[in-house]
Amino acid sequence: MNPRLNLPRTRRDFFRVTGFSAAGLALAACGVQGQKAAPPKADAVKDFWSKQTKHGKVVFANWPEYMPEDKAPLEKFKKDTGISYEYKEVIQENAEFFGKADPVLRAGQSLGYDIVVMTNGVQLQHMIELGYATPLDHAQLPNFQANAGQKYKERAYDPGNKYTVPYTSGVTGIAYNTDYVKDDITSIESLFDAKYKGRVGMMADAQEIGNFGMFALGIDPEKSTEADWKKAGDKLKAQREAGIVRKYYDQSYIDAVSKGDVWLSMAWSGDVFQRQLAGEPVKFVVPEEGGTIWTDNMLIPKGAANPVDALMLMDYLYQPAVAAELDEFIQYVTPIPAVQDLLREKAKTAKGEDKKALEDMADSSLMFPTEADYAKLRSYTKLTTQQEQVFNPIFQSITQA
Repeated sequence: MNPRLNLPRTRRDFFRVTGFSAAGLALAACGVQGQKAAPPKADAVKDFWSKQTKHGKVVFANWPEYMPEDKAPLEKFKKDTGISYEYKEVIQENAEFFGKADPVLRAGQSLGYDIVVMTNGVQLQHMIELGYATPLDHAQLPNFQANAGQKYKERAYDPGNKYTVPYTSGVTGIAYNTDYVKDDITSIESLFDAKYKGRVGMMADAQEIGNFGMFALGIDPEKSTEADWKKAGDKLKAQREAGIVRKYYDQSYIDAVSKGDVWLSMAWSGDVFQRQLAGEPVKFVVPEEGGTIWTDNMLIPKGAANPVDALMLMDYLYQPAVAAELDEFIQYVTPIPAVQDLLREKAKTAKGEDKKALEDMADSSLMFPTEADYAKLRSYTKLTTQQEQVFNPIFQSITQA
């Protein structure tokens, strides 16, 4: 039995990306004080890895709800490689995690983790730019090279996957309750439509809402300027002042959509798909103007005690059968296209609710976006520390007013 069937839940019962807590906002506001590291030279990377050996242990720091409760993929890894593991669900928002990691790594100390999972965004950018992420040896990542989709080898935040490989991805689009919204929602302008006054949900996160403000103006966030941010801020401020937005949400938006407290809202694809599996009247769309694709990435932090073992585990998870087991549980977008056919094959021999759930997963564009969807997806604005001090206040002044 699928352990998640008929159990409405969220991707994480926590905040994400830049963080919504007071601590997260304070960290985002004060910036990062470390010195930007020079890109590593190829010879230095090669020399580093030539000196590393397998130790038979790996410590994996991840978000909650990102590994089956029985840890089956990790148990198989242990059986196949002889490498033991510690799995710790200690990452609950990127800003908070980076805020704790920064002084430790800046002091040249180890975090005590060999793999950490971070979302693309300002904190991951700081990890890379400050030299806190270990450059990867791609000669030891054959499964990644063979099985990762090409789109996941072309991430703008980490060209060439020098420091990271994707763990899972998701899409920010629009969710709507079909009991209340009878139109087919296709445009981001629906979130600004006065006929839904007081029934629209928007996200409180600066990067998420900033992206949607820019999409509404035809601006590509990845190529945006300070002038673009201000225009997007004005668009979103007008939406708020017109009374269209009921609330600026954290993860709780999905409950509001399901209950009809809001009729349509910015949404994360996996949350909506899980509600659909539970039979709730919610739909998800990538608006024609664009949607956001985000990726949670595995990296090896500077000073990790077991980098070879970490690299072996990262690559192990890129075996399609292992990735399929993970994706069946996580129910977000896998970076490994072959998973879709494996879920279809498994569905052929499954029965009852399990069979339907597997078929729904394999056929869902929320787990396997179409080429048309991918063409509309963009990442977040890449920000320097100085730019953060401009970008964040523009959008936080809207969501916190």
